[in-house]
Amino acid sequence: MANKKVKQAGKAAQTARTNPYVTRIIEDEDLRQNIVQAFESARDAYSRLNNGKSPTKQIFEDKKLQKHIRESADGVRNASVALYEAPKKRKSGGGGFGRVLLLGVVGGAVALALSEGLRKKVLDALFGAEEEFEYTSTTSSPSSTPTAGTTA
Repeated sequence: MANKKVKQAGKAAQTARTNPYVTRIIEDEDLRQNIVQAFESARDAYSRLNNGKSPTKQIFEDKKLQKHIRESADGVRNASVALYEAPKKRKSGGGGFGRVLLLGVVGGAVALALSEGLRKKVLDALFGAEEEFEYTSTTSSPSSTPTAGTTA
């Protein structure tokens, strides 16, 4: 019976060691201080609230009680933020597909900027080939027509 409980305790301890939250509490001094501060402030607020006076009146009028409640809330919030950040791990691989895509886009933009032939090919593929034509005027130039006010 005792041997079974020892094995269960050992298994629980091993599980706790691999838990990222427990590891963070063990390793992070600031997190432990936030937890202790939150606990002490909550204990102080409870003792002030439990002194026999009306709790409603104390909550609204007792400045020290309000201060203890505020400190307790701040400590709990800071501890929860620190614990929330604990299990985050950096992704392995470094986002390879995103990097390759970015490199391809930047490389393509540089190639288009530097190569006039490539620019023409891309524009032709997107909008079709340009039609080349020469402009010929169907009207005569104004210098070849006689003017009404001049005599020869």
